[in-house]
Amino acid sequence: MYNEKQNILEQFGSVKKYFSPKIVGEVNDVFIKLAKVKGQDVPWHTHDGEDELFLIIKGSLTMELRGKNSAILEESDFFIVEKGVEHRVHSEDECWLMLIENKNTKHIGNVETKIAKSLNEQHY
Repeated sequence: MYNEKQNILEQFGSVKKYFSPKIVGEVNDVFIKLAKVKGQDVPWHTHDGEDELFLIIKGSLTMELRGKNSAILEESDFFIVEKGVEHRVHSEDECWLMLIENKNTKHIGNVETKIAKSLNEQHY
């Protein structure tokens, strides 16, 4: 995984399920994750101690922040959600995204939901 070339589009080939991030690398104290999103299954949630970066690789993603206007993110756009900000994402069509998160960031914050994945489940 380290000191070798990787292709992000090829890595997405192993991401088979929506809302199931895959850890593809780590840099210091952050994980690099890939995820596919389609639908509206992500509930409102926060990450109280960590910021979160979303980078759109393919498709588009709606980013909602509680009490603010939604943002439509397109390919090559990125969005940083500050810690403590309640948010959720959704996409009508399949969207591929990269997440950059602290290693202790819980997938869907402290919200209990069927799509929440532990860190072990994100190492596949």
